[in-house]
Amino acid sequence: MSKILIIDDDKAIRNTLREILEYESYQVDEASNGEEGLEKLEVGEYAAVLCDIKMPKMDGIEVLTRAQEIDDDIPFIMISGNGTIETAVEATKKGAYDFISKPPDLNRLLITLRNAIDKKSLTVETKVLRRKVTKTREMIGDSPAIQNIMSTIEKVAPTDARVLVTGENGTGKELVALWLHEKSNRNKYQLVEVNCAAIPTDLIESELFGHEKGAFTSAIKQRIGKFEQANGGTLFLDEIGDMSLAAQAKVLRALQEGKITRVGGDKDIEVDVRVVAATNKNLLHEIERGNFRMDLYHRLSVILIHVPSLNDRKDDIPILAEKFIKEVCEDNNFPRKMFLPQALDELKKLDYYGNIRELRNVVERLVILGQQRITVEDVKKYASPLSAREEEKNIYERFSALQDFKEYVERIFIEEKLKKNGWNVAKTALEIDIQRSHLYNKIEKYTLKRGEYID
Repeated sequence: MSKILIIDDDKAIRNTLREILEYESYQVDEASNGEEGLEKLEVGEYAAVLCDIKMPKMDGIEVLTRAQEIDDDIPFIMISGNGTIETAVEATKKGAYDFISKPPDLNRLLITLRNAIDKKSLTVETKVLRRKVTKTREMIGDSPAIQNIMSTIEKVAPTDARVLVTGENGTGKELVALWLHEKSNRNKYQLVEVNCAAIPTDLIESELFGHEKGAFTSAIKQRIGKFEQANGGTLFLDEIGDMSLAAQAKVLRALQEGKITRVGGDKDIEVDVRVVAATNKNLLHEIERGNFRMDLYHRLSVILIHVPSLNDRKDDIPILAEKFIKEVCEDNNFPRKMFLPQALDELKKLDYYGNIRELRNVVERLVILGQQRITVEDVKKYASPLSAREEEKNIYERFSALQDFKEYVERIFIEEKLKKNGWNVAKTALEIDIQRSHLYNKIEKYTLKRGEYID
């Protein structure tokens, strides 16, 4: 059931719109002014908004502009008794879905509302699919280190210079390679990735250079290698520090001569490939130990980009966490959640040995287990998977009787529903499908008080 927010200073209009929409099986929330409307948008999940333009203190156009900063996917249908073409054009330019004059035509209002909700669903679905299909994710961060990386990418990407990206696991080395390709003149061709650590030593040459039919026992047909697949584009050699010395020698030849030879073949094949390599190892130390070729190192490291650990750029954690929470909610079709400022500060206090990957896992865990507005207590309780599991274990150990546990869960459930509905008992009873008198009995039984729900 879609939920609609009506923002209008005229109570009679709000009541009329509510009756119409509830008759059509919509859930309805009301706000008597722009500020109240924005507060509801901060904590609620709405399919669409009906907003008056002429209101005291804050007009509808300003509400629309500020609401887009909260969630730019919510369609706004502007309504006004003083409708003019100029007003309608201005509202549309600001991002309104449509403009309807008062008194609204019932059929047009319902059709417009239905179309707006459908458009929002398609927009959100498209964003999710696009993010899943494309690997070119956004690079985020305001720290000097990240800004320097972005600047380097802008300068280096249009060239064919080889780049060596270093950094710990999970810092975003792959993302740097993706953006180097995306901003290069080769972006019309493929970016081909090879995880050198994931391929057995005896298969790495076949993976990179391909093989001819019959080259070895399991070579039942010809195979095109990654160098050929990336011809004209970019080859990303991830974890190159784990590549065998034999394969390193062949990669060196390919870089020097622009030619490869398939395993089991004797024909040179010309390839035009830009190589971007990445490693979490110190290759200079690997050279001293005899595990990596110095000449290959110098071929690969024309440009060096080091990606710092998340612990070295903790000021970027709030902006990353905000991005992840939006993605997780959209991907899982969850109601939109938000971090309280203190919760973001608490996230900055943690150590992230898994870097960006670990932070995203933490955010996903908080979205699933935390409250609608994620608090410091949520972060302390759920940020660590061990602490989350321990908390769960402690809950189970607190109860020996099933009835006691059921009452504990019931109290939490009713508590959250009352809080969500602003202590509207009638609305809460309807939502959880019990009689109002029954809900009052539960409130008395669990000694719930309205003051407990004030944020």
